[in-house]
Amino acid sequence: MVTYPWRDGGQAELIAQAALRLTDQASPRLLERAVNRIRDADGPPPAWITDDQLKASRRGRGPVRLISVSGTNGKSTTTRMITHIVREARLHAGTTTTDGVLIDERMVEPGDFTGPQGARAVLTHPEVDVAVLETARGGILLRGLGYESNDASVLTNISADHLDLQGVHTLPELAEVKSVICRVTRPQGTVVLNADDPLLVPVARRVRAVVTFFSLNPRNARIRSHVVRGGTAFVLDDGWIVELRGDRRRRVVAVAELPATLGGLARHNVANALAAAAGARAIRMPYRAIANGLRGFRNTADLMPGRLNLYRKDDRLVVVDYAHNEAGLAALLDTIEGLVGRRGRRRATVSVIIGAAGDRPDDAMRAVGRLAARRADEVAIKEDLPFLRGRTRASAIGELGDGIRAGGMNPATVPVYELELDGLIGELTVPGRLGATQDGTPRVVMLMCHAERDAVAGYLAAEGFDEVQDIGTLEAFRPRPR
Repeated sequence: MVTYPWRDGGQAELIAQAALRLTDQASPRLLERAVNRIRDADGPPPAWITDDQLKASRRGRGPVRLISVSGTNGKSTTTRMITHIVREARLHAGTTTTDGVLIDERMVEPGDFTGPQGARAVLTHPEVDVAVLETARGGILLRGLGYESNDASVLTNISADHLDLQGVHTLPELAEVKSVICRVTRPQGTVVLNADDPLLVPVARRVRAVVTFFSLNPRNARIRSHVVRGGTAFVLDDGWIVELRGDRRRRVVAVAELPATLGGLARHNVANALAAAAGARAIRMPYRAIANGLRGFRNTADLMPGRLNLYRKDDRLVVVDYAHNEAGLAALLDTIEGLVGRRGRRRATVSVIIGAAGDRPDDAMRAVGRLAARRADEVAIKEDLPFLRGRTRASAIGELGDGIRAGGMNPATVPVYELELDGLIGELTVPGRLGATQDGTPRVVMLMCHAERDAVAGYLAAEGFDEVQDIGTLEAFRPRPR
């Protein structure tokens, strides 16, 4: 058996495979010596924090409340929403995200810290009262959680992403990996699950803790049976986030008051707000803090970087979003169509700049291209060069192009840009592109953006685009009444 660390997974695996091939030619005596050397090696186990260690480190300061958040889409937003609620409750929050480690919403260590290193940084911080940990699939599979158990966990949803990596090939397998955070929730804690996702409902049968469901549909059958049995659920009902507990109902906050939902148009952020409210209650946040925290949470680059950030200049609206898979792009398009209308029935034009990481399966890349071509008026490709991950540039462009063709658009008319910023500048300035045309028609340019998010924000600011703080300022983009 040959094992290797995951830190430099690709290179380490090649070395291990080469070592394994060498064993075919080695003598029994040589193999015995190698095995003995490995057995005698003395190295520390992977660093993680046990419950006892965490308690010991907190003497005199009270226990830290630990909540983990995972899922395919929405986990970063839900994590930051919960953090904002914790701050509204006047508690100190330590947060891990794909963007970095934050203490009280201030970045202290940039980078992807959704694994054990980020968890340790937050859990050992002397001022943290509540740890809000975004926990990604890669961290779980490659390095573990970094802690023994949590007080609460939230699973947002499961959809096709990161499949055919690290032995995970199907959606049920992906759900099994992400539900690890629920299986380590303490028996006296709470697991929050999306009742609208059939892959997550069965998780309730495999956890030790109490389960709280959330749903966009108050008539969801799972919600109704759960509440009848005395369980707790958070639902969207008549425009409000409502807590159901047995035969009791409590209105928490009106969705129209939540800027991150764009007045309810961003249904995916309504779901994230439900998850955040349920998660916040699971760690004993007051209702007032939940309502005020969600009211004060905006989809701006400082609070929600790269998630539905809107910038406007005159008749042009730029939407910057991390949407990195088909489900994420669909949610983004649903939101923009809620604002400007569907293709053929809107006065604004919609251009979409798409890309996909090279380690996605071919069909997943084609799905992004197909979706964009079917629902946008114009499509461009940005190559995502930092994320080719072994795929050639030609292959990445080809798969996206095949999807665009399947969506009814000629890929020969689709420009290809090397970088995200190049794509945005091109779509806003190149003559003949819809986003660059200035004839009084409202223009929307959507950019799937992650690597160059700061550069994009800087460019837009320099060009006179303002961050949209109030959806009411976008009335000019709405369809004319018939």
